[in-house]
Amino acid sequence: MTEQGGAGIDLPQRAPGPASPPAARDAAAPAEDVGERLTALADLGLEDLRIEWGRLYRATPPRLSRDLLQRSIAHRLQEEALGGLAPATQRRLAAMARGVAGAASRAPTPSVKFKAGTTLVREWHGRTHTVLVRDTGFEHDGRHYASLTQIARTITGAHWSGPRFFGLRRAKPNTSPGAAEHG
Repeated sequence: MTEQGGAGIDLPQRAPGPASPPAARDAAAPAEDVGERLTALADLGLEDLRIEWGRLYRATPPRLSRDLLQRSIAHRLQEEALGGLAPATQRRLAAMARGVAGAASRAPTPSVKFKAGTTLVREWHGRTHTVLVRDTGFEHDGRHYASLTQIARTITGAHWSGPRFFGLRRAKPNTSPGAAEHG
């Protein structure tokens, strides 16, 4: 026999044990209830998990895998039953997020996009290398490559940033304390 749990999940009905005093049963009930609700998640299908996610978060569920939805719901159930983060931890995370948001202005520039048919030319050790941009990657010396970095490695025999090798990005300026003395 099942009863409808507070989370919208069918839970097995449990009878309180006669040996435990009422106060002990009440204190253990939230943890037991969460355990049963978490166990019940394993039996839910993807659509049922999406419904449960929407109910718990009061929003349209994101397009996540069944596993990630199940984990997110489990986290929310535990958070509701046992409490969330302490206010001090929430403040610290908010401060860290503000720091990361400030660092976003220093984010790397997005990669360069090319139209199919574009030709890139680079001279390396006296030899001119020509790369043709295709719809599905790049062509160099009659071979197909997925990235410019692969081509730069083929040409030089060492790891290079492909866009940097072909002059599409500048090297970061050296901002170390002694940099001005060497220039």
